[in-house]
Amino acid sequence: MTQIGAVLVVDDQEARAAALIAALDDPCHRYEITPQAPDIEAVLGADSPWDCVICHVELLHVSWASVRRAMRSFDVQVPVLAVSDHRDMGSMTTALGLGAANFFVNPAEKPGLVLRAIERGVHHRQLQRDLVESNENLERANAELSHSLRILEQDQAAGRQVQKAMFPAHSLKAGDYWFSHRILPSLYLSGDFTDYFRVGEHQAVFILADVSGHGSSSAFATVLLKNLFARKRSDYLRRDDKTVTQPIEMLTLANRELLELHVNKYATMVVGCLDFERHTLQYSVAGHLPKPVLMTPGHIQYLPGEGMPVGLTPEATYGLDEIALPETFMLVLMSDGVLETIDEVDLIEREKTLLARLSGSLEKPGDLIRRLDLGDITSDDLADDIAGLFVSRGVR
Repeated sequence: MTQIGAVLVVDDQEARAAALIAALDDPCHRYEITPQAPDIEAVLGADSPWDCVICHVELLHVSWASVRRAMRSFDVQVPVLAVSDHRDMGSMTTALGLGAANFFVNPAEKPGLVLRAIERGVHHRQLQRDLVESNENLERANAELSHSLRILEQDQAAGRQVQKAMFPAHSLKAGDYWFSHRILPSLYLSGDFTDYFRVGEHQAVFILADVSGHGSSSAFATVLLKNLFARKRSDYLRRDDKTVTQPIEMLTLANRELLELHVNKYATMVVGCLDFERHTLQYSVAGHLPKPVLMTPGHIQYLPGEGMPVGLTPEATYGLDEIALPETFMLVLMSDGVLETIDEVDLIEREKTLLARLSGSLEKPGDLIRRLDLGDITSDDLADDIAGLFVSRGVR
């Protein structure tokens, strides 16, 4: 039978100790006899090789007071069974006072009781070892996890800097119109994206996208969208390809490229082309909520627009809407993260509340952000990314 524990018998009478071991008749444990244990910490401390110690209380030349003082200097980890040839209350009190797990008189006469006590002691000691090993493994795993987390945070922070570089560097003035934006990420990397740029002599294109999910994969999809619009803008400049000024065609391209990426991501989008000589806006909505908000002096409304998100199905179709732009207005496009900051459960009620919060005098985008209670918000307070795109005319 396999030995499962190591037992040290401390007895200065070897024959007495051998008789006890013989009476136990225990093939499951390894027994060793020693007349004394001068290094108590080595026997009973955390690094002890022993699983259980049997100690005779009638040892010669042993000062139990010295033993008690020595045991105060370390954490006793090995269970001790005290044995005696006589029923002596003083010896029993001394042994139990020192922390003995059990006390046996004439142990060779009751081997079954002693053996069960040994088995409990060995089991207890091995549980302690397992716990120490588990704690050490956990500490190593935590250290490795902390290291990996630091690397991930560094990578995410670097990715955030790259993504920030993709957004417009500053506001854009095109004719009488101003374009600006605000991004509030819930994580280092955002699945929300916006861009705007002039095309030709009298047009400006803008985009607001909200990619499903969070983190790196969603941010990667925003890189694809940025690249798509940059390519088509370049095609306009080099080849007079006017696709970038056609919202429906751009959404169709975005839908196809996102499907071909095979990252199981889709995006809601609003794409618009503003003609600042004719003062008209053509735009397409691809499943985006909330819809664009048009604010004019004394009036506020959601603009119409229907269409499926890009990246869901190759059969998706999109509609085109066109409006004449008033002399004074603010067009507000927000990602759906802004709806998560509103307490109402029902989506319709959230949209009503959003309009109510935006209602009032026409102000600059920074003032509108504060009106939405987003001025001092941090990433820890956000359940979802929030992106805002603002197009204005005649707003002081």
